[in-house]
Amino acid sequence: MRKKFVTHMLSANRTEQFRQVQTDEIFRMIEKISKLSAAPAAAADDYVSSEAPINLSEIAMTLIRNIIFRVGFGKRFEDEGTAAVSRLHSVFAETQAMVGRLFFKDCLPFVGCWLDSLTGWNRRLRNNFSDCDKVYQQLIEDHLDPKRPKVAEQEDLIDVLLAEMKTADDHQTFDSIKSTIMENIAATDTIKVTLEWAMTNLMKNREAMKKVQKEVRYVVKDKGFVDEDDLQRLEYLKAVVKETMRFQPAGQFLLRETTEKCVIDGYHIPAKTTVFVNVLAIGRDGQVWDKPDEFIPERFVGSNIDMGGQNFEFIPFGAGRRICAGSPIAMPIVELALANLLYKFDWKMPHGMKIDDLDFEATPGLTQHKKKPLKLVATKSI
Repeated sequence: MRKKFVTHMLSANRTEQFRQVQTDEIFRMIEKISKLSAAPAAAADDYVSSEAPINLSEIAMTLIRNIIFRVGFGKRFEDEGTAAVSRLHSVFAETQAMVGRLFFKDCLPFVGCWLDSLTGWNRRLRNNFSDCDKVYQQLIEDHLDPKRPKVAEQEDLIDVLLAEMKTADDHQTFDSIKSTIMENIAATDTIKVTLEWAMTNLMKNREAMKKVQKEVRYVVKDKGFVDEDDLQRLEYLKAVVKETMRFQPAGQFLLRETTEKCVIDGYHIPAKTTVFVNVLAIGRDGQVWDKPDEFIPERFVGSNIDMGGQNFEFIPFGAGRRICAGSPIAMPIVELALANLLYKFDWKMPHGMKIDDLDFEATPGLTQHKKKPLKLVATKSI
């Protein structure tokens, strides 16, 4: 399935499709924020409170899901209707809770399963699996419907996988297609979280905020929109994203299974042991990083350290053969969305709140979501 993902999602045609879709969706996001920031409090929707702060956490999640849904599944997430979107949000939120949950059987093999049943966690997990399966099945059935309306974009990932399933030499099944759908949806979390933490850290570090906004606005000038061609000249912006992924990685742990027994610092690790690689601890290692507990994007300016898995002090996407295959998709989305947020708007705390009131607490689990959504006041600058 990894090979199919790389072949179909990272091909030249698909990359160009991604580029068009992400540009369109980021433009829509900017338009939405402009309308929400200008709207009277009485006309505000769910993104806006009585003092009109923008819920950037929700905005970011909707942006990413719209992009992934359009390219992967041929539809916009927001276009599913209020009830359907609410249902999808609920299902995906429950999935995040399940993934972040430490079950008793993970630590107590003999009695853990019984304890999980007694506490209701097994039932909750089964219900979530069933709910997810219904979502994935509906996406497949929509693509099998002969009356399905044609979309302007190219065939999406599900179209490709269904076509391959019909060939005699392909062993694709509906379950394998569902697995690919699940991986695509899961990717939305890490992109959203990186964007969310980047804005949070910039709000906390005002000098870095001023510096990156100055760079973006100098490079783009009065063009009106930051496009992907501009990114190569935004060195400090790229440093901000890298520093965010070092300082607050979207995923604190990388899970791997040992293929053979080994010894690490005197500890004997048997074969087929699940190992948690602590990416956050590596990024905060004082023996590797200068002032590791401070947000300093300058450490990456002019640096050859990248995220390709060759610099083991910085592996937010993993390393080796199991490195995240979606990183070529994720990084341009984060950089382009962040650049446009900084180019188009000035940001401040909601009325009555100070910078020190920013919450840095993360939810438990594999993906480090902010415990409280990031809400800021946007003022159009261009």
